[in-house]
Amino acid sequence: MTTPLNTDPHFHEAGRRFFRDFSPGDEFYEHLIDAHQGLSDEDSEALNARLILLLANHIGDLKVLREALEKARASA
Repeated sequence: MTTPLNTDPHFHEAGRRFFRDFSPGDEFYEHLIDAHQGLSDEDSEALNARLILLLANHIGDLKVLREALEKARASA
């Protein structure tokens, strides 16, 4: 059974409560920006590519990944 692509905010951390629903997403964004600090444009692009592949592997569901690619491409 395939789970549809979740496009609603879904960030969380086990055992942690956040004051606002968007706070964990903001925290992830800060970590993402920090991960790029001091990198060249080329290294930053390589980091993004590795991150995409790691997360795609974690998701693993090709139907969900195709849907995510389609949605991302449509908004480009």
